[in-house]
Amino acid sequence: MKRKFERVYQFVVRLEGIEPPIWRRIQVPETYDFWELHVAIQDAMGWADYHLHEFLIRNPVTGKQEEIGIPDEDGEMEIIPGWRRKIASYFSEANSLARYVYDFGDDWVHTLELERILPRDKHVVYPVCVAGERSCPPEDCGGVGGYKDFLEIIMDSSHEQYEEMNVWAGGDFDPERFDPSRVVFDDPQKRWKIAFEEA
Repeated sequence: MKRKFERVYQFVVRLEGIEPPIWRRIQVPETYDFWELHVAIQDAMGWADYHLHEFLIRNPVTGKQEEIGIPDEDGEMEIIPGWRRKIASYFSEANSLARYVYDFGDDWVHTLELERILPRDKHVVYPVCVAGERSCPPEDCGGVGGYKDFLEIIMDSSHEQYEEMNVWAGGDFDPERFDPSRVVFDDPQKRWKIAFEEA
């Protein structure tokens, strides 16, 4: 059942540590929880959602930083389930920044900033990606350092690993390519079933 909403939250997502910057601007319903926001970020960035994630954000009521994501099975880390927290309870003009970390091995850190809260456009299907630049790094390429090495290899056709890396990356990786109109957003509930109920 779809929830009614009148406002949308516009975020800019920037991947840290890479220049020129890789970024996306997305708009999501105000009713979203952090799990749904995670799925939207994954789809807009171009990640495949193979790994764990977490949001690091200040709780506006307590003033303390909280970790929101997928709790570990042992319960040793105090990670709040993302599906139990609404973004509207955290993000505001006064509390506009968070960090989003994806893949604790490669450690992709993103700056997440709430730019604006806008009235819903009845002609738009949300979530939507309205802008962005540059392709997302391939999964499991080794983080920021590994991505820089990867780019050096695929830009040098004389490199001994050139063919191997191009095949590994799908054969047509272009670091400058990004078209917001081609972003397809998955259903967060479907992703939930794949990740948890069918696992």
